[in-house]
Amino acid sequence: MKINGSEGKSVLRNILYKYVPKELIERPKAGFSIPLSDWLKGPLKDWADCLLNKERLINTFCDLVQIDSPSGEEENVALFLIDFLEKLGLKTQRDSYGNLIAKSSNNPKIILSGHIDTVEPGRGIKPEIQQDRIVSDGTTILGGDAKAGVSAILEGLQSIFEEYKEIPPVEVVFTREEEIGLVGAENLDFSLISAKEAIVFDGEGPASTITISSPTYIGFTIEVTGRSAHAGAEPEKGLSAIRIAADLITNLPQGRLDKNTTFNIGLIEGGSTRNTVAESTTITGEFRSTNIEKLDDIESEITNIVQSIKNKYPDANLATHLHKQFETYTISEDDPVRIRVSEALNSLGLTPDYVESGGGTYGNVFKLNNINAVVIGMAVTGMHTKREFVTIPDLVDAAHLCEALLRNEII
Repeated sequence: MKINGSEGKSVLRNILYKYVPKELIERPKAGFSIPLSDWLKGPLKDWADCLLNKERLINTFCDLVQIDSPSGEEENVALFLIDFLEKLGLKTQRDSYGNLIAKSSNNPKIILSGHIDTVEPGRGIKPEIQQDRIVSDGTTILGGDAKAGVSAILEGLQSIFEEYKEIPPVEVVFTREEEIGLVGAENLDFSLISAKEAIVFDGEGPASTITISSPTYIGFTIEVTGRSAHAGAEPEKGLSAIRIAADLITNLPQGRLDKNTTFNIGLIEGGSTRNTVAESTTITGEFRSTNIEKLDDIESEITNIVQSIKNKYPDANLATHLHKQFETYTISEDDPVRIRVSEALNSLGLTPDYVESGGGTYGNVFKLNNINAVVIGMAVTGMHTKREFVTIPDLVDAAHLCEALLRNEII
């Protein structure tokens, strides 16, 4: 009942004012927050762990890494994933490049993503469990990059399905050929994707690791053409492309140039036989930086060094080709996906760790296509090496994070 205009409960208020300060009464209504983080770390921890099947998660990961999928040969893994996702009721489709897109509804808000290819040596992987780690037998990589992330996504989906008997609105995107320069992501048919926020499981370290910046990547090739000749009969008639390339390489930068900039020559190919002066050689490399001016300086430096080598060997031909693979980005504190992931981590009792990355992921490509994306850790250490391992508790956390993100879509 309202008396004295719009003020309600006027009589009770006047009595209360005699005993309670007015500022404690005249304030907006406030709800009570649920201490979910404390509950999940305490009395509800066993309940939360039971929802997620740790043994199944480990088995799924081991099954995935035993399916050979070096870049360009991902078909068998894709078929495994299609079968898995369709059993959960998701609708799957492949784009013209073979990337896999799955949806649980027509109006998803978030994308969970990982890539399904691996680097070499990645054939015949034999995973082994050593205490709280999964390792290879030492003759190959483990393939955790990014099959650990894929496994976490699958377990998160499956545990939510078992709890709610349905999958909340979500899109799942698994791409090919990430390891050879984000090729699959660059050929991804974005017209098939409707969500505008992506969580990409492709980072090193635990799931609490959130990559907030990534550099611009520029790849290059330098083709050197000399003149062939018989190395024993008339070497003086030849002009060795390998010798010219070696001279060129010693003048180019190498390694870490500053905090935000790196330069690497990763491949040299040339010659035909041991008794022939090499006619051609190709140098392949890359440089990265979050500083655009530094990239321009390096490009100018390459041009000047190549020209000086041309002047030194006037009969040789040198051709330089540069291509920008992906562009730098920085995620601000008010980025909606960063906030979404940070809140989900906090709800699990995990503290977000914001890091800068020297590498690139298809998170870069998502951003170029107007999809907000963050890259998070997937429990992997030592990527691309035979020393690679997955930490099982971190893998479980990654799956719990998927659960939390999906559960928020239900709530």
